[in-house]
Amino acid sequence: MIAGLDLSSEPKDVAGILIDLARRETKTFSVQFAQTLVSWMRASARLHQNPMKSASFVVLKAPDVPSVLVELGYVSNRSDLKLLISSEWRERTADSIVHAVDAYFATRLAVHGQN
Repeated sequence: MIAGLDLSSEPKDVAGILIDLARRETKTFSVQFAQTLVSWMRASARLHQNPMKSASFVVLKAPDVPSVLVELGYVSNRSDLKLLISSEWRERTADSIVHAVDAYFATRLAVHGQN
């Protein structure tokens, strides 16, 4: 199953091509969302100089679900810990993530002509 479609009855080469196409589209969506997220988070959190990186974590490799990993800090780093325990910082950061999700889906819905 991928994107709600049962590919078990498809020939292996056809199913492979469809999965590859879905992966490529999903990766594009993930990058678009990551760019949106970074732009929203710049206003609320200190980011690395190059905040968008990629990794091959299994949780980021679903062929039909766009995904990003948000790393907010390390509890072993004193300045990160100070921010992480700040309810104001957490609220501001969470709000920026919510705005990024809303902006991403607003864009996706506009592409499909939905409100």
